[in-house]
Order: sequence, then C-alpha cells, then structure tokens
Amino acid sequence: MVKQSRASGTPELAALAGDLRISLGKLIRRVREQTHADDFTSAQKSVLLRVERDGPTTVSALARAESVRPQSMRITVAGLEAMGAIRGEPDPSDGRQTLIALTPAFRKTVKASRAAKEDWLVRALQAQLSAQEQRELAAAVKLLQRLADF
Repeated sequence: MVKQSRASGTPELAALAGDLRISLGKLIRRVREQTHADDFTSAQKSVLLRVERDGPTTVSALARAESVRPQSMRITVAGLEAMGAIRGEPDPSDGRQTLIALTPAFRKTVKASRAAKEDWLVRALQAQLSAQEQRELAAAVKLLQRLADF
C-alpha cells in the first residue's frame, strides 16, 4: 500500500501535480503514436537504451546494471539478437567474452523513429502554440528538467 503524504503541500500543488502527471502521460502517448508499434518488451527496451547510451558491453555487465540474473539477461539478449537489434562480437581485449552492441540497421531505425517523433512535436508546437507560448514552454521545460533530475 502506498502511503500518501500531502502535509507539506497545498491543495493547489496537489492539483498541479495531478494535472502535470496526466498531461505528460498523454503527451508521451501521442509522441509514441508517431512511430510504428514495436514488439519490444520493457526489459528489451531498457537493454537497448543502456547499450545505446553506454556502448558495447557483456551480458554479465548488462545483468548487473539491470539487476537481473545473467540467465534472464541471456534470454533477453537472445531475443534482441533474433530481431536483429543487437549482435555479439568477441571482446578484442579478452576473446573469451562477447561484447553486445547495437547493429547499424537498428541504429538507423532508432534515428528515424526519433526524427519522426520530433517532427510531429515541432508541427504540434507550431500549430498549437503562439510564439509567446513557445517561449513559456521553453522556460517550463527547464523546470521539468529540474524536476526530472530531483
């Protein structure tokens, strides 16, 4: 059971938090609609993002980073390899290990997907917001970044 505490907040802040959560959730869903649906599980998406951000790595390192058993990570990695999203190559410094990396084709797919999402968002910003509102949103994004980094 989740304990709710609003002792330090006001009803206005609670309403703002609720509205923000709903609005951001809806915006995220709309942005996701701009690309083809994929068949990746949450675990697969997490692995793909980690490999993209951190670079080639081993299954063991991925398992530690994702807090799962190596056997579970091997299953996730095998599925991603079968889909052509990642591939394993011998570690040049230790041939006994295999480094997992994104395939060039998958990198291209990710780039195109992000471009489609950003194109939609640019069109939405231009169509729905005045120049002043765009400036206000830019200031709000800085605040959202601060909240996300909290």
